[in-house]
Amino acid sequence: MEALGFPLQQEAVLQTLTEDVVNTSEIEGEKLEARQVRSSIARRLGMDVGGVGPSDRHVEGVVDMMLDATRRYDQPLTEERLLAWHASLFPTGRSGMRKIRTGAWRDDSTGPMQVVSGPIGRERVHFEAPAANRLGRDMKAFLDWFSNDRGDSDIDHVLKAGLGHFWFVTIHPFDDGNGRIARALADLALARSEHSSQRFYSMSAQIRQERTEYYEILERTQKGTLDVTPWMEWFLACLGRAIDGAHTTLAAVLHKARFWQAVRDVPLNDRQRLVLNRLLDGFDGALTTSKWATIAKCSSDTALRDILNLVERGVLVRNPGAGRSTSYGLAAIR
Repeated sequence: MEALGFPLQQEAVLQTLTEDVVNTSEIEGEKLEARQVRSSIARRLGMDVGGVGPSDRHVEGVVDMMLDATRRYDQPLTEERLLAWHASLFPTGRSGMRKIRTGAWRDDSTGPMQVVSGPIGRERVHFEAPAANRLGRDMKAFLDWFSNDRGDSDIDHVLKAGLGHFWFVTIHPFDDGNGRIARALADLALARSEHSSQRFYSMSAQIRQERTEYYEILERTQKGTLDVTPWMEWFLACLGRAIDGAHTTLAAVLHKARFWQAVRDVPLNDRQRLVLNRLLDGFDGALTTSKWATIAKCSSDTALRDILNLVERGVLVRNPGAGRSTSYGLAAIR
C-alpha cells in the first residue's frame, strides 16, 4: 500500500471505512446506502467523489462514530466520548419505532436488558446483561482498563481489541447500539496497535461474513466460565481472515494502481486523466463521445480527438457497434 502513493492510499482508506460503516450496521440488520456512506466519509476526508447529495442523519451518525474512533485513536476513551458516540447513532432518540435513552446508560426501567430472538411466546433469551445499578462502577472499571497503557496491567493492543470488544458487549451499557460501539472500540484499539489512522482491512466486513459464528461464540463465552480464551482465539483468527481478505475489498484500488503504472509513459492531458479516473471508479453505462464531453466540459470534437488519441495509444478500445451507438472501454492491462 505504501507503494501506491498518497491519492490511491486515500481511496483505499475510503473504501475500507465505507466497508466498515456499511457492515457494522448490517450485522445488526440495518442496511445503509453504500453511496451515501462513501460520500459522507469522503467529505470528511476532504475528497471529491462527486454527485451524491446530503446523507441520511443515521448514516452521518455512524460515520461520525467510526471516524472519531479511527482518526482520533490516540485520544483518551472517556465516558463523555462513549455517550457522544451513542447519541450520534440515534439522532432521533429512537431505535426503529421504540424510544430509547440516548447519550446515557440504560436504566432497565422496562425490565432487564436481554438479547432475545424468536416469536412472541416462544422467545429464546441468548443473554441477560448485568443489572443497570452496576453500570456506574462496571463502566468506570472498563474505561480505566481500556485507557491504561502503562504498568503491569497493560496488554498488547491487538489483544485489548478482542477483550475490550467482549467486555463492553457483555456489560451492554446502552439500550441499543452496543454491538456497533463494541466494534468501534475494537477498531480504535487496532488503530493504536498500528499507530496509524489508515487501515486497509475491515474487521466489521469479516464479522458480517461470519455473523452466525460471531453470535454463537459470544453467547457461548458469555454463558460459560471466566475463561475467554475461545472468544479470543475466534477474534484473532477473524482478524487474520480480515487482513487476508483485504485484497478483495481493495481490488478496484489495486486495479487502478496497476492501470496507472501500465500507462505511466503515455502522455495524457487533464481531460483524459479525469475521464479515465471516472472509468476506473466504475462508470454507469458505456463511454460515448457525448458523455466524455459532458464529464470533461469540452466540445464533442475535442472529446472525439481525446478518445481517438487514447485508442491509437492502446489505452482505450472501441466496443462493438457503430454510428451513434459507438462507445469505448478501457483496454486490458498487460
